[in-house]
Amino acid sequence: MDTKNNNIHSIKIRNLCIDDYEIVLNWSKDDIFCSANGWEKNRSEEELYRWWLNCISNESEDFVRMGIELEERLVGYADLACIKDNTAELGIAIGESTLWGKGIGANSILCMMNYASKNLGITIFNAETHEENIRSRKMLEKIGFIEISRIGNEEYLGTENQLIQYRFK
Repeated sequence: MDTKNNNIHSIKIRNLCIDDYEIVLNWSKDDIFCSANGWEKNRSEEELYRWWLNCISNESEDFVRMGIELEERLVGYADLACIKDNTAELGIAIGESTLWGKGIGANSILCMMNYASKNLGITIFNAETHEENIRSRKMLEKIGFIEISRIGNEEYLGTENQLIQYRFK
């Protein structure tokens, strides 16, 4: 399967559901994914299940999490956080680290931005990534995000890392 060429048309954003739990459970067993996304390693299945129930039943007014589907298979999730007026912070996580670097993230962000614009009136998108996360930085810049600041530090793949903030208008 050549995902680089096929993914533009086959990526969809959809609501998450309880049936997605088994896939999320598999992601939680991928140490690279967990390290890159700030997930606790070796979580108990019960705790992860409770967390997932909370994710799918979230009714927050300033946060939305949607599933990223590639060829009818859940491969990640996209978030809109800090939703206020026409602004939101955008984030994504591709759950299978073997799919990283294939263009899925960029196309997922574009799908989520389209969803947010049409359904929530969002016109300004903020994003944040780690200085060492070169793939994420290149992806944001390719889409048209502009670096606006470097505030804060956070652990990324086991080391303390500078955070970089981006904006798309």
